[in-house]
Amino acid sequence: MDTLRHLIDGFGVAFSPINLLIAAIGSFIGTVVGLLPGLGPINGVAILMPLAFAMKLPPEASLILLAAVYIGCEYGGRISSILLNVPGDAGAIMTALDGYPMARKGLAGVALSISAWSSFVGSLVATLGIVLFAPLLAQWALSFGPAEYFVLMCFAFTCIAGLMGQAPVKAALAALIGLSMSCVGLDANSGVYRFTGGDVHLSDGIQFVVVVIGVFSISEVLLMLQEHHSNAGLVTQTGRMMFNLREMAHTWWSTLRASVVGFGVGVLPGAGATVASAMTYAMEKRLIDKDNTFGTGDIRGVAVPEAANNSAATGSFVPMLTLGVPGSGTTAVMMGALALYNITPGPALFTQQPDLVWGLIASMFLANIILLVLNIPMVGIFTRILNVPNWVLVPGILAVSSVGVYAVHATTFDLLLMVALGVMAYLLRKQGVPMAPLILGFVLGPLMEQNLRRALSISNGDPHILVGSPITVGLWVCAVSVLVVPMAVRWRASRRAAAVA
Repeated sequence: MDTLRHLIDGFGVAFSPINLLIAAIGSFIGTVVGLLPGLGPINGVAILMPLAFAMKLPPEASLILLAAVYIGCEYGGRISSILLNVPGDAGAIMTALDGYPMARKGLAGVALSISAWSSFVGSLVATLGIVLFAPLLAQWALSFGPAEYFVLMCFAFTCIAGLMGQAPVKAALAALIGLSMSCVGLDANSGVYRFTGGDVHLSDGIQFVVVVIGVFSISEVLLMLQEHHSNAGLVTQTGRMMFNLREMAHTWWSTLRASVVGFGVGVLPGAGATVASAMTYAMEKRLIDKDNTFGTGDIRGVAVPEAANNSAATGSFVPMLTLGVPGSGTTAVMMGALALYNITPGPALFTQQPDLVWGLIASMFLANIILLVLNIPMVGIFTRILNVPNWVLVPGILAVSSVGVYAVHATTFDLLLMVALGVMAYLLRKQGVPMAPLILGFVLGPLMEQNLRRALSISNGDPHILVGSPITVGLWVCAVSVLVVPMAVRWRASRRAAAVA
């Protein structure tokens, strides 16, 4: 009953005219950013975050805007996947496997509409999951002390490395770079300047906005200039605009399964929509693809990854709100937005600022309805946006990014550092190094250091405090399992392949 009462209060916040307008604007912007190839939710949230702060929006309005952009990007990413065979973000990669073949068969409208419906179902299931499980997890999280939080963050890093498929070492390298960058500036305990090189501009550390804009937006611009995406494969004939009841029934159980699994994956720190969509696509192919139609234009192959990546994206809010640990790269950016308002996410947030938390959760329900209404009838308009040439798109991204960075502290040093970080990130991405672990490392670094110092202070320097409770032991076991199990599976598969050969 308490949860229901808080949710009703949250709808009161979400239904205020300004917040309702902000949710609608964020949903539209997110869809547009998501459909532009290569941008994705991190870039959309990163670009809008400093602008929202500069506009002096209240924290709940700012968070509603960024959450709507995040969910909207997950919706929009499918549009370029289906029409261009170019995923709008990494989470939409699996959608292209069946979406583009459907479009080539003249079923682009059906693919776009069923993917919008599946996205709605996945995000709705995950939002209900947040309502049911987030308060329980928040109560459990109140038993966490400094040692538990430190081990939890170690577990988050192992999730990043263990779930990066064939590149766990590169993910670990990116996380270490982020941790190193978080150490720059004034040591809060000793008052000593660390790794500043004597530059006064770095005395307060590297600003979060500068890192996010440089690492994602600037590097993405450089990649766009290099790759010159061609629109030669654009599908202009969308055919029938709506799926029928038979097609919805054909995909229904797959969509529900993918939504539930996606939510579970999204709750894991560092997993994200990409892992959820790939995992559920492989799961459904194994369960229901008896005729080997996945990959040739099977409508279920469109519905499943879309339900999963939207469910995972929404589920990633659970660890951010309840544990203060970002569930994805995008929620790591949103944690930075909360830091701009001097708000620390965690279990106490549910009791200290319930209007903020429940207003955000209620706004997710509204944003999903807005996105469903927005995405189905406006398919024709979105396809025209795909024709925006790079000579218009690139300067626009650079202008918005530069204004956003400069607005925070009004120093040209931040602009130069943004460019330098962008070039570094571009070179790393060219080598296949993922950037989301870098941001997670940068966000979690100060929290890890702070909690480790507190834990060791409590125990008078005895490191046994890090394994001194059932929670810490359980988290260490989970961390080791996440690292060891994937390696063991790959080793066993290679042994079997060698035996067959």
